[in-house]
Amino acid sequence: MSIPSDRLETVTARSTTAYTRTEEYEDLFDQAPVIFAALCGPQHVLEAANPAFFEVFGGERTQTGAPVGELYPELGPQGVLDRLDTVYTTGTAYRARGGRLVLGAPGAEREGFFDFTYEPRRDAVGRVDGVIVIAVETTPYHHAQLLAAEQRILLEQIARDAPLREILTDMARAIEDLSPELIVSVLLADPDGRHLRHGTGPSLPDFYNEAIDGVATGPNVGSCGTAAYLRAPVIVSDIATDPRWEGYTDLARRAGLAACWSTPILGADDELLGTFAMYHRTPKVPADKDVALSAAFARITALAIQRHRAMEAGRAAQKREQAAREDLAFVLDASTAITREPHYFDCLQCLARLTVPALAPLCTVHVVEDGRTRRIAVASACRAAEEYLASPGIGDEIDHAVARVLVSGITETDRHPAGAPPKEPGQAGAPAPDLDAPGAPVPDLVRSDAPAPEPDVTRYVCVPLTTRGRTFGVLTLVATPDRPLDRHVIALAEELASRAASSADNAHQFTDRVRLARDLQAGLLPPALPRIPGADLAASYHPAGEGLDVGGDFYDVFPLPDDRWAFMIGDVCGRGAAAATTTGMVRHTARAAARLLTDPADVVAAINDALAQSTTEDNFVSLVYGELRRSATGLTLDLIRAGHVPPLVRRADGTVEEIAEPGLLLGIAPDFDGSPCRVDLRPGDSLVLVTDGITEARATDGEFFDEQRLADALATVRCRTVLRGRTSPTAATLIAAVTAAVTAFAGDSTPDDQAALVLTAT
Repeated sequence: MSIPSDRLETVTARSTTAYTRTEEYEDLFDQAPVIFAALCGPQHVLEAANPAFFEVFGGERTQTGAPVGELYPELGPQGVLDRLDTVYTTGTAYRARGGRLVLGAPGAEREGFFDFTYEPRRDAVGRVDGVIVIAVETTPYHHAQLLAAEQRILLEQIARDAPLREILTDMARAIEDLSPELIVSVLLADPDGRHLRHGTGPSLPDFYNEAIDGVATGPNVGSCGTAAYLRAPVIVSDIATDPRWEGYTDLARRAGLAACWSTPILGADDELLGTFAMYHRTPKVPADKDVALSAAFARITALAIQRHRAMEAGRAAQKREQAAREDLAFVLDASTAITREPHYFDCLQCLARLTVPALAPLCTVHVVEDGRTRRIAVASACRAAEEYLASPGIGDEIDHAVARVLVSGITETDRHPAGAPPKEPGQAGAPAPDLDAPGAPVPDLVRSDAPAPEPDVTRYVCVPLTTRGRTFGVLTLVATPDRPLDRHVIALAEELASRAASSADNAHQFTDRVRLARDLQAGLLPPALPRIPGADLAASYHPAGEGLDVGGDFYDVFPLPDDRWAFMIGDVCGRGAAAATTTGMVRHTARAAARLLTDPADVVAAINDALAQSTTEDNFVSLVYGELRRSATGLTLDLIRAGHVPPLVRRADGTVEEIAEPGLLLGIAPDFDGSPCRVDLRPGDSLVLVTDGITEARATDGEFFDEQRLADALATVRCRTVLRGRTSPTAATLIAAVTAAVTAFAGDSTPDDQAALVLTAT
């Protein structure tokens, strides 16, 4: 409302009688929304005031005619009288915005904020004879600004993800600071919406907060329980007489609470999040501004709770994702390590080692072999764990469980029989874990699809090792009193056991195949080298790769009539069954022909004829065939080389000679044209025959070992045996030297079969 400045100036500057002035004041200010008071003289006698003045300051119009300091003594300590004195004595107006005053008698104080104007009033000659006070109360605006500031602070806390309890407590204290007569409390709903948990109540007694923590929602459960149940505000102006507080009146009386207004906190999807309550210590009905205040802060509380839940859910999801990644990495690393083991028992022993201590402090593996169950692996984190396994009753109980699992093929624990898995949350008799308690740490859920881990689920778990529909073993994890097993560990054990079973089955087949290949290969080689008077023999054979296929390299030494001996070394094209067939044919043909024919060339020709008549394609063979007999000076050898690595002769003095008598591979042409080469070996001299698996062994840069390195290796062999007064290496020593040189050059990898035969004259 505006007041004409000319009339106000008249009021403050023209001297009239008190009665006339009062009429003028009433005419100007009685209906005005501003606060008006006219004070007279140095004592500031209240001469006139409008209804708005008495509504704010208290009292009635009959109180005029007395000094304002006597009527309202609380103004003096707040400096109001001093400011009036200054205006009166100096004649200078005073203006203030947002000034704070505490009005009312002790015990009934009220805080207010005002925009003041103190104008000096002058008489007809210009002397100051009083002060005109005009004010506008700005308390609602001031409170609105404070509320807006507090709301902004709370929103900033929510945005920076401050702890929920901190946000709620700061909000409660801010409201209580703005309205000291209020006591604020927030309760948070359980996920099921049937119970309320303590959120904050900083000004409530601890015993009260503890008593209502976990209160059920219902139609007559105080203000908060009822508001949560009805999902509507509940106003109880007198706790002592309201039936909804029956059963809680003594608790409220002890806490000094007389009224409670509760508003449900609802999410965007109408989900119950909690309740926002304002208590009073005296019975009271809320004003409209109180209802608005409660609704406004209930909305902010809902935002804080939803943000908190979203962040907690995000963190829980991250933990589950991280745990799932760790689980997957563990399973992948473990299964990879198990797969690397080429042999059956090594796979299962590796399985036992990898589960300790990652899954359990103690692990055993049982398998069925030849119709009997036996334990093939035990792994433990410490000796105490093994002693626990040996404790009375535990070992027998596990053995019986293993026997049952081998029959059923179903995981079994000591608490859950076969075919009866633990109950999931939500099933009858199964506890529902509380994952959303405010301020509580988020459980470490290690699998996105797994229920919350239970402590002490079982003492042991027996997991079947099954592949291709057959259970051949059992992985047993044993818990110790300080390290129980939970469902998460069982799930990981089942996944790992499934992968390990497949790897072990593959390894079993691999082992069988290697054994079969070795047995076949052994049948294609002489079981032992014969003893030849005047000669020392040694041989070696290293299959390529893992030895899964029968190789094409072979050697043989066998007696002939007339005190002669035949020897040969060769390499059949290809591997596997075809190579084995060809090797057998070459050896048997050589043995049969050599007994009937006296010329080595005729024997080799017979072998070539047999190969030429074979129906197998690409049936090629490289061969060195020879016959030896004793002579007066040592040994005499007649050799034929057919496309094979050149034979080497290491003399007793260490020199190495290559016998360069080339010839075509056998099986290429229908006729073989070749003649033997004669070599004399004196005591200490050695004939060295190798296959191309040795000379063509490659280093990492692709370079061949070749014949020169073979010759160098033979030349540098240290002599350890005395032959007729001279030191010479034995045949076995030369074989070992060749093998060591090849391994040092090309490593342990053997891409091709390697065979060697050494004959030393003695």
